[in-house]
Amino acid sequence: MTLRKQLAGFAVTALAAAIPATAMADVSIYGRAHVSVDFLDDGADYSETNLSSNSSRLGFKGDHEINSDLTAFFQIEQEIRFGTDSDTNFATRDTFVGLKGGFGAVQMGRFDSPFKAARGPANLFGDQVGDMRNLTRVGNARFDERYDNTVQYTTPNMGNFYAVLGYSAQEGEEADADLDESVFSGSVNYMGEVLEASLAYETAEEDTGRGERDGFRGAAAFKITDAIKAVGFYQTVDYTNDTVTEAVRDQLTSDTYGLGAELKVGSSTAVKGMWMTRDADAENYDSDMWVVGVEHKLDKAVRVYANYAIVDNEDNVALTPWGQARTATPSGAAGEEASGLSVGLRYDF
Repeated sequence: MTLRKQLAGFAVTALAAAIPATAMADVSIYGRAHVSVDFLDDGADYSETNLSSNSSRLGFKGDHEINSDLTAFFQIEQEIRFGTDSDTNFATRDTFVGLKGGFGAVQMGRFDSPFKAARGPANLFGDQVGDMRNLTRVGNARFDERYDNTVQYTTPNMGNFYAVLGYSAQEGEEADADLDESVFSGSVNYMGEVLEASLAYETAEEDTGRGERDGFRGAAAFKITDAIKAVGFYQTVDYTNDTVTEAVRDQLTSDTYGLGAELKVGSSTAVKGMWMTRDADAENYDSDMWVVGVEHKLDKAVRVYANYAIVDNEDNVALTPWGQARTATPSGAAGEEASGLSVGLRYDF
């Protein structure tokens, strides 16, 4: 019996014991097994081969039609870490419950902010070596987050336009009346056949654990032909935390932008490339990243790929092209050129 069938059988049995059989038809099981073998070099002392689990997951989702105008929906999603012996192998991902209808959708729980989701149109190397978050999600100024205790509203689709508004009442698990832990995030999105684009804004108050900060983000993908897609990305983050020095604020206040393209060389194969740069307010804290890769879909569910990525750091910064959304995350070396060669397998079910 395959692992997929064993997991599905276990999950269905557990669900059947907990909920009536009449509701089972509305629940589906899904997931992703995503593992890569990587050769990582920090440009200084570290040069090793790693096995990495890259945002692998298992989830349950479903909906229930209350009437013709109203549907309830839910999702429970957990991270699965292949190849590690850790007590945190089962970690919460996007988990929520909500209602949807002609008014749009309202959901509550823990899930990606609208600002985080807005990078989607330009995200050519998501969860891989070369992921753009290696430059956009830096230190305490980062915004690519999945927030706790969040309420979110998504408007109906209006001529391929829709908006998303999210509010996190508190970032942590415990409320304190004397603290302001709120986060507001919103985006306006266009999803057409030729153009996909998102504009987003997010602001976090001073007691969210990383200090007060604001960010703007824009991402777009334009289909030049059926075989060629061009992407662009821009983000600016203003770190205004009064509890740190001006020098730290300058290190974390930055503009990050880049361009990329994807070329389909067959019905199942694509070649991709992207350049990005992070320009910090502080001197000698800038980084550039270049990524090239090829991906081949063996069928609808399974793909293989190979990527090569480089991050070139100025003297005072130590970013790498492998630090985000993966279990293999060795640190970088300040002022060095960090590189990663990755061969991966992704199976969606």
